[in-house]
Amino acid sequence: MINQENYILLDLLDLLQKYTDGNHTLTQTQILNILKEEYGILVARKTVKNNMEKLMSYTKRLNYKTTKRRYINKKTNEKEIYETYTDFWYEHDFEPSELRLLIDSILFSKQIPSSQRADLIEKIEGLSSKYFNARMAHIHTLSSDESRNSQLFNTIAQLDDAITNQKQVAFYYNKYQINERAKLELTPQLTKDGEVREYVMNPYQIVTANGHYYLICNNDKYDNLSHYRLDRITECKMLKRRRKKIEKVEGQRYGLNLSQHMAEHIYMFRGESSSVQLRFDKRLLSDFVDWFGTEQIHFSNQTEEQVTARVTVNLMAMRKWALQYATHVRVLSPQSLVDEIREDIQKAVENYQ
Repeated sequence: MINQENYILLDLLDLLQKYTDGNHTLTQTQILNILKEEYGILVARKTVKNNMEKLMSYTKRLNYKTTKRRYINKKTNEKEIYETYTDFWYEHDFEPSELRLLIDSILFSKQIPSSQRADLIEKIEGLSSKYFNARMAHIHTLSSDESRNSQLFNTIAQLDDAITNQKQVAFYYNKYQINERAKLELTPQLTKDGEVREYVMNPYQIVTANGHYYLICNNDKYDNLSHYRLDRITECKMLKRRRKKIEKVEGQRYGLNLSQHMAEHIYMFRGESSSVQLRFDKRLLSDFVDWFGTEQIHFSNQTEEQVTARVTVNLMAMRKWALQYATHVRVLSPQSLVDEIREDIQKAVENYQ
């Protein structure tokens, strides 16, 4: 049972978390006033002092200063010095800059509906003092880009449980279509018979790429890994069947090397990865490293303006990347990829004639 004294301790802790941080402190007198005006608690200064000392012994997050004061001892009639505590502030788990980073990642997420973004940001604001300004109003400027899928958080929870418990999952996978009112709507993929198709997968990892969450998984019917965007998944549920071991998936004999896998699948396309040689302008070097990392690249034939690189990457992803930077990049091998890119460029030229 919590007695009255413990209630005061809890109120003091709540007060400090709300009103103080590294740039905002409170004296004992200010604490007394806030307790009275906001919490409706009228206590003596000595009670606050005693409870603050208890808090100081309970948590290392409570910071303060000590000051020395002189007083006359009534028994001895002599001047004596005693220490008192002042300028209290609570050290929060996150720095304001860290909270802003978290909020911005939510604010500019295209996957989370605006109402859920607002709820998340409000919770994050509560992790700091009242002086933290989270710029909540900006969220309304992004409503046109928001996800139409309100099941995202449930999908993440279901997949997380399934991965932890090594179970299979089942879900519907959706695509955007334009309805009769010329509006976008998210609709499930269908079978050849016109029925909603249920995907049964062996889930291994949730990752982020290009501003979206993806599930790395395997379909029992195939030997390779697949990727599915979480904001396109609905009606996700964990099954009782155990998932296939990752070591039984093609190319994953020693387990999933996540950093290598992400470097090879920059657009999260499925399919084989292969060694690709290309030559590009050196002014593109920073962008190239941003996309492909640093560990899987081998450079050669460097001149003042250009360099040749060899990287192992998903061929479909490299085809798209090379087209994106076509004015600065030329793929040299494999020849099959060169032919596909040349055909793509020819079609692009025809499209603008």
